[in-house]
Amino acid sequence: MHSYPTPALIQVKSLTALAESDPSNAIAFQGAPGCNSHRAALEYAPDCAPLPCYSFEDALDAVKEGRADRAIIPIENSQNGRVADMHFLLPESGLSIVDEHFLSIRHALMALPGAKGPFAAAYSHPQALGQSRHFLRERGIVPMAYADTAGAAAYVQEMGDPQAAAIAPALAAELYGLDIIQNNVEDAADNTTRFVVLSRAPLDPATITGTAMTTFIFEVRNVPAALFKALGGFATNGISMVKLESYQKGASFEATMFYADVLGKPGEPAFDRALEELAFHTKSLRLLGSYAQELPRG
Repeated sequence: MHSYPTPALIQVKSLTALAESDPSNAIAFQGAPGCNSHRAALEYAPDCAPLPCYSFEDALDAVKEGRADRAIIPIENSQNGRVADMHFLLPESGLSIVDEHFLSIRHALMALPGAKGPFAAAYSHPQALGQSRHFLRERGIVPMAYADTAGAAAYVQEMGDPQAAAIAPALAAELYGLDIIQNNVEDAADNTTRFVVLSRAPLDPATITGTAMTTFIFEVRNVPAALFKALGGFATNGISMVKLESYQKGASFEATMFYADVLGKPGEPAFDRALEELAFHTKSLRLLGSYAQELPRG
């Protein structure tokens, strides 16, 4: 908590007090107040009590310890791909995915009141800097990595340097008393981040209406055509696979894990048959949750 810049720490204390007064309505997020995850929490559940946490682990721990009912965590971005460490942190957390939310990303360049530039540097999260790299390069502004977008805005306010700017959501400028120099500095107009909502208890698949999606991780057996055999059941049972990613577990590079999103849920005969076949061909299989699909795929 005390790793935030002083202007952000003031906001953190205020929001934390509100969340502590009603943990059942609290949604934990990673970052300083005003970051995109804060925006996502308010957009997903406008009446929630957002609980800022310094790291992803802190946000997940807040749910595990009962200080928040849910956490909203970014998992992938349309421009920069998956968010680092999420494939490891989600299974380790012991929490279940109960929903998803897509947030349109709009970055603003902001600076101290009255500052007009030129700006020597812009501070922000590496993802936001990567999503605005053409804008920064064209203006000769040096990108400077910071822990999160809104924290960078608070840091610029704390530094008091008129040549320093931040790239962050407009909400951060409002919270930290900065002027917005230019809105929509992201390089792609369709820049979108997918968030997952996590809870201590999984959602009962029977309660899901509309199109359901299930997320799981698995490790295949070390035999020829193992992945082909493991996934064959989804094809033969007509189950659409929305996402499949591999990642290494440990430093030996011997254990390859796979993360998958598929359409369907436990209790549906075709899904259950596909999952049974998958389990037969894998060394380990773990469901991370079933939930309603927010954005249609395919």
